[in-house]
Amino acid sequence: MNPHCISFLNYIRYEKNYSEKTMSSYASDLGEYEDFITRKTGEFDPLHPDIDLVRSWMAEMGKNHLSVATVKRRVSCVRSFCKYLRKHNLIESNPLTLLPSPKVPKTLPVWIPEDQMDVLLDKIEYGQDFNGVRDHLLIDLLYSTGMRRSEAAGLKDSDVDVNMMQLKVTKGKGNKQRLIPFGQELKSLIEQYRDRRDAEVGGPTEMLFTDIDGNGLSPAKVTSIAHKYLSELDQLPRKGAHVLRHSFATNMLAEGADLMAVKELLGHASLESTEIYTHLTPKDLIENYKQAHPRAK
Repeated sequence: MNPHCISFLNYIRYEKNYSEKTMSSYASDLGEYEDFITRKTGEFDPLHPDIDLVRSWMAEMGKNHLSVATVKRRVSCVRSFCKYLRKHNLIESNPLTLLPSPKVPKTLPVWIPEDQMDVLLDKIEYGQDFNGVRDHLLIDLLYSTGMRRSEAAGLKDSDVDVNMMQLKVTKGKGNKQRLIPFGQELKSLIEQYRDRRDAEVGGPTEMLFTDIDGNGLSPAKVTSIAHKYLSELDQLPRKGAHVLRHSFATNMLAEGADLMAVKELLGHASLESTEIYTHLTPKDLIENYKQAHPRAK
């Protein structure tokens, strides 16, 4: 990889404190960019960015049936790279600031209505062994706090304060932290799980969620657990852990929560990311129609 690309990756890793996952994505996207420019021009010169070449790259990605989201992410990565070069006076200007990002079609998130959440949390049999008690807590915590699966997997035992009934979440990108409150029901599940974990694993552990050997759970394991229990619900098109995050936000807003408050609880950087949860359910639309349309009364 080009030395300037390596310097940029070191910059976002050590100065911007980006996560390993983000680092990996940036490295992959820069590699694709470098390969394309080399194929088209015979060499890769990052100090002379060409907006027309980047447009050609975007067109090629489209012909290869890459998703709009992937194209947007890759272009954003190269734009950030050029911004870094400009900041360090390695290029005179960043022409990619004039390149509009492709529009990603918005799709409504999959979420679980409150009555179905009651079934998931109160009616499904989790079991009273270590795994069952842990899984019940994990599902409830994901829904009650809106945490990402990586945040739940990375939640340390010391981050959870049952006396204050709040927990501290650290987001990978930039290690940003936020506090999320929780209720009495989740508090009881945490205490029950800790008692079982300490008895069977052998005492308090660094991570809140562990396996029977005391090893922390991976984000993939969190998804696997979520999929297992979400499969108990009929006609749910997606069954990943993120569905519980979507359900947290949607049901909070449906009950009248302030949009800015939900944004902070979710840890979103911008309000735009949160606004997708302001969609209405078919039931809501029917009720609004009956209440508001003069010919519906």
